[in-house]
Amino acid sequence: MEKLYGGIEAGGTKFNCIVAANPDEIVVEETIPTTSPAETINRVLDVFRPHQGSLAAIGVGSFGPLDLNPASKTYGYITTTPKPGWQFTDLCGHIRTALGAPIAFDTDVNAAAVGERVWIQQNNVLDPFIYITVGTGIGVGVIVNGKPIHGLVHPEAGHMSLPHDLQEDPFAGNCPYHRDCWEGLASGPAMAKRWGMLAEELPDDHPAWALEANYIAHAIANLVYAFSPQRIVLGGGVGKRTGLLELVQQRCLAVLNNYIRSEIILEHIEDYIVAPGLGSRSGSLGAIAMAQNLGG
Repeated sequence: MEKLYGGIEAGGTKFNCIVAANPDEIVVEETIPTTSPAETINRVLDVFRPHQGSLAAIGVGSFGPLDLNPASKTYGYITTTPKPGWQFTDLCGHIRTALGAPIAFDTDVNAAAVGERVWIQQNNVLDPFIYITVGTGIGVGVIVNGKPIHGLVHPEAGHMSLPHDLQEDPFAGNCPYHRDCWEGLASGPAMAKRWGMLAEELPDDHPAWALEANYIAHAIANLVYAFSPQRIVLGGGVGKRTGLLELVQQRCLAVLNNYIRSEIILEHIEDYIVAPGLGSRSGSLGAIAMAQNLGG
């Protein structure tokens, strides 16, 4: 077996932990519910401690916002998250101190984008490339010139403003910072608050899904205009709902309204906006790829 690496996809609902050399050589895989920081991190560490001496490096893709500036005093922290109790949690530091391994640290959606690029695309020429997760929150990972975009902090496209017809959808929004941003209108918690039941409990013919597809399609159109990606992957707990991808594809065509004259969009939208090739493992296997990139 090749060198072993640790991968952590840290989400608002659960932490997916994996020890692997690659997608075909997985030694351990475990899911930890996201509770308090202390309890969650301790349980995550318990997954990796039996393999501590064998891990060349660990990749962590986390919900945010995050501090990704290595020169910052709070590098590796989850910062101003709306997740109760997790504000300014030193996630990276706790893991590095306990396990003594090099850590690659990024957003969960950037990790998923890296995973899809490395393991599914085999680093081919689909660049720029975008990964979207719609679940507990909404995040967007953008790969440009082979690397995830970082900047002043990191992209927070899940909080972009979208057209909100209050006659059609009087829901005020669920984001504690912006109310009716994309995440405030279309995340799993927003759907639950608007409709009075969890997204996974809504029937297929519920009007929620047409509205959800409309918001996602408008956001994707903005991303197409801004980044001109060659492929977009739609993932996340809500994103994987059966039938939603097809609704989004067709609604996106209508929103773009023939403005982007590209054959793949106009004639093969099903090959342009796609489901994750790694399924629910995009983030955790992406974290493995991040760890491998450290050169350990």
